[in-house]
Amino acid sequence: MSVPVALTIAGSDSSGGAGIEADVKTFSALGVYGACAITAVTAQNTTGVFAIHDVPADVIAAQIDAVFTDLDVGAVKIGMLVTAPAIDAVAAALDRYRPRNVVLDPVMIASSGERLLREDALGALRGLIRRARVITPNLPEAAALLDAPPARDEAEMRGQAEKLLARGAGAVLITGGHASGPESVDLLVEAGRCLRLAAPRVATKNTHGTGCTLASALAAGLAKGLSLDEAARQAKIYVSAALAAADRLAIGAGRGPLHHFHAWW
Repeated sequence: MSVPVALTIAGSDSSGGAGIEADVKTFSALGVYGACAITAVTAQNTTGVFAIHDVPADVIAAQIDAVFTDLDVGAVKIGMLVTAPAIDAVAAALDRYRPRNVVLDPVMIASSGERLLREDALGALRGLIRRARVITPNLPEAAALLDAPPARDEAEMRGQAEKLLARGAGAVLITGGHASGPESVDLLVEAGRCLRLAAPRVATKNTHGTGCTLASALAAGLAKGLSLDEAARQAKIYVSAALAAADRLAIGAGRGPLHHFHAWW
């Protein structure tokens, strides 16, 4: 029996709500085998990030090499990358193995507000965009990548996504969780087209790991051979369901994690 495989390249969250831990939970819930390359070890919980230990760039590269030389990787999800050398190591590995599906979540700030990407690494992160089949920025991340104010409506969201396409991304799934209104709207933008993905906005503080979960759900769909549109639709459904169930969990005193459904479809 052939099982689809996805690789997450991201940081570890000691509270289990985001990063590598959220990614592997999502892969498992969606029927995909998860491998990982850890880029940083964090001391964090639902209230904040208290320490970050960077994994050396050569060790990040060695983890990626170990996975690609043994496993048939159907998709790669990239999350927290702290330093420019780490980003360069990941870029070089992508150039070596040329995975067909790369989902880049341009993580910069934790949900609790702590900076996860060093300021001098932003340029390197911008350079990684052209290696991605799809990038998944939220509104503040898209604005930071473009050195612009955050989008205020769907027209501005699409405009910023198109500017990111011009920087080399194959597609942009720009997410509207930071906006307001009765719906949470994400836009999947490719050259000349835009797919609108909407769901009722959920009133919950338990949003820890939302971006990680969306990007890894998208990667899981691509690893299973879904089209980009269908993978994005299913990722939106998965995250929306997880948010709707988030308050069922009584975990932590801050922004708790999403509820991950196992084997739910």
